[in-house]
Amino acid sequence: MTTSTRERIVAESLRLFADRGYAATSVAEIEAAAGLSPGAGGLYRHFRSKEEVLGAAIREHIARTKDQISSVLEHAGEYEDRPLEVRLRMACKAGLAKMREEQDLIRVLFRDLDQFPGLVAEMRDGLVNPLYSSIATWLSAQPEYAGADEDWQAIASVLGGAVVNYWLANESLYESPSRVDEARFVDGWVRLALGLVPSAQHSPA
Repeated sequence: MTTSTRERIVAESLRLFADRGYAATSVAEIEAAAGLSPGAGGLYRHFRSKEEVLGAAIREHIARTKDQISSVLEHAGEYEDRPLEVRLRMACKAGLAKMREEQDLIRVLFRDLDQFPGLVAEMRDGLVNPLYSSIATWLSAQPEYAGADEDWQAIASVLGGAVVNYWLANESLYESPSRVDEARFVDGWVRLALGLVPSAQHSPA
């Protein structure tokens, strides 16, 4: 599929912002990375400013995430014949994959977005909160959790937050907490989530 000039500008700007920082990245550098003549003003044919490019990148990620959430929830029933442990493992791995997918945007968020409170609000309301809400919706829909009197939004914050924290620790500290590798983390996460199954389901028949 052919990538448009606008798409190249957005993709390359986000990569540069993540690597160098927003302030340290010039418009000419973005133009060069996007295959345009640096300093010739090609970026301004598509965007009014560097900040508008960053906003476009955030909105593209929000739109993609919304599509992903809709697809996951739409097809969630296709996996109900698999054991809950398998479904939970898939969910945890999907969460870690999503963090990797968003790594450039996350780096920009932690490094530079305090300069743009409006964009932080868009990230929070358009990307972060919907992701946590989708975790709560998915968990509460699992048949094994039927009858569990749980605050699923709070549970989603704990389980989702564990995935976020694990990935961030790997990124910022260059190794996982206590050197727990990803397979062990997933195992631990699944064990905690399995503990939410109502105790009656564990009782002898």
